[in-house]
Amino acid sequence: MPTGLRIGHGYDVHRLVEGRRLILGGVEIPWTLGLLGHSDADVVTHAIMDALLGAAGLWDIGHAFPDTDPALKDISSMILLERTVALIAEKGYQVVNVDATIIAQRPKLAPYIPQMRENIALRLGISPDLVNIKATTEEHLGFTGSGEGMAAHSVALLERAGI
Repeated sequence: MPTGLRIGHGYDVHRLVEGRRLILGGVEIPWTLGLLGHSDADVVTHAIMDALLGAAGLWDIGHAFPDTDPALKDISSMILLERTVALIAEKGYQVVNVDATIIAQRPKLAPYIPQMRENIALRLGISPDLVNIKATTEEHLGFTGSGEGMAAHSVALLERAGI
């Protein structure tokens, strides 16, 4: 018998480049490099959006918000997260909690995580204690360890609204 609970997993990656702002979880982090993308390239918010969309059976952010749409150029991922919440609500779901991991060699992200949690929780309509964000390095291995890019994984739990 279905319980009304759904789990989704999200993953996103973006290249680091000069001349772009570094936005993670809706927080601008002072650094010499930023993430390249059609939107603000907020890799952790994109992973969370993918987890939410996946849990609701709504494909992924590439389908929901295609990079071929000029209206989405440089858009804040916080706006896209709000739109994602509206999409999952249309399917009858609400967010229970999310957990995400940012994979980046530098910069140190711990000081910014509390504000990321606040920003994301506000858009999800849940308490910040239901949003967990962690950061880890890859000990200088791979594209994240070499500083070429950043990645993020996320899982999300949804429940059928009203259950």
